[in-house]
Amino acid sequence: MESAQDVALRPAAAPAWMRPLLGALEGDAVSPGGAARVRRMLNGRLPRSASRDEAAVLIFFTGDPHARELPADAAVLVTHRHPDMRSHSGQMAFPGGRIDPGDAGPVDAALREATEETGLERGRVVPLAVLDAVTTGGSARRVRPVVAYASDPGPVHPASEDETDDVFFVPVADLAAPANRLSVRWRGWTGPAFWAGGYLIWGFTGVLLAVLLELGGWALLVDAPVHDLADSLARSRNNERHG
Repeated sequence: MESAQDVALRPAAAPAWMRPLLGALEGDAVSPGGAARVRRMLNGRLPRSASRDEAAVLIFFTGDPHARELPADAAVLVTHRHPDMRSHSGQMAFPGGRIDPGDAGPVDAALREATEETGLERGRVVPLAVLDAVTTGGSARRVRPVVAYASDPGPVHPASEDETDDVFFVPVADLAAPANRLSVRWRGWTGPAFWAGGYLIWGFTGVLLAVLLELGGWALLVDAPVHDLADSLARSRNNERHG
């Protein structure tokens, strides 16, 4: 759950097409929901005991506020990390980063980071849910994913060009399309990945997307063809330094 001092969640403000996702996330403790599924797909990694949340990411959706089923304009915000970054260079990611001492909690941190990275106007964003913490594979940080929504998100752009060099909304329908889905194999780990605008979304971000698409009822987890990660990255626009 979010901190008592953190930015308040407003799940009742979600459009009808997002409510199945929120319901599935609410039942995470007793069913194979969001964070539990993500942990399994990241080889069962769990938050380190007695540790604090270290980072937060914003999984930010937009789409028709009046639709009852997934609308054609449903989309999710992603960023491309600058290839010169010291960590996770060239990777596709959700906006987010370290929780600073001045942040009220993970929701506050995710909103701040999203504004700093993408120019997203904080006042447009409605925080809906917070997943249980998940430890990432590369940096081994304890991360809180925050799900949010806006019917009119306004313009976004690479607001911090040292961190991100591309920022855009990916249509959910594109992510669900079989032609854009694959699995990648890297150092004994195999996980879901997506093609989006010539970029390859994989790793922590790819796993989160795959799980949320399934929990929302928008796309099933599929046994997509398995490709070597290095080969897939060579075909992509990522310009990652490793893989």
